[in-house]
Amino acid sequence: MKKKLSDYTEEEWEAVCNQCGKCCLIKLQDDDTDDIYYTDVVCKYMDMKTCKCTHYADRCSLVPTCLKLTPENVDRIEWMPPSCAYRALIENRPKPKRLSIAKRCISETEVTEDELEDHIIDWPDL
Repeated sequence: MKKKLSDYTEEEWEAVCNQCGKCCLIKLQDDDTDDIYYTDVVCKYMDMKTCKCTHYADRCSLVPTCLKLTPENVDRIEWMPPSCAYRALIENRPKPKRLSIAKRCISETEVTEDELEDHIIDWPDL
């Protein structure tokens, strides 16, 4: 019998993540179509080698747009890539192979807001 999302402990929930880092990519949304575009730009707190947040416990207060994934909201987040372990869980699929963004992106500290559109990329695993 499949475990309900609401029955996961915080530790179990955190263990679902395969630490690909894709949720930390800067995404742009078209105002007219609502389409989401991924960039190769990542949050300044991302450790580029490990794909882990360097300020994980405080991430949502440091970055107001950072979205904490929870059992209550994960099924409503449309931009979650198919390779996300949380998405696979809610879609009742096996945990996907870790396809990390490590060494394939740049920090937001190196890009101005006006340059973000120039960094839209078609990630093959998104």
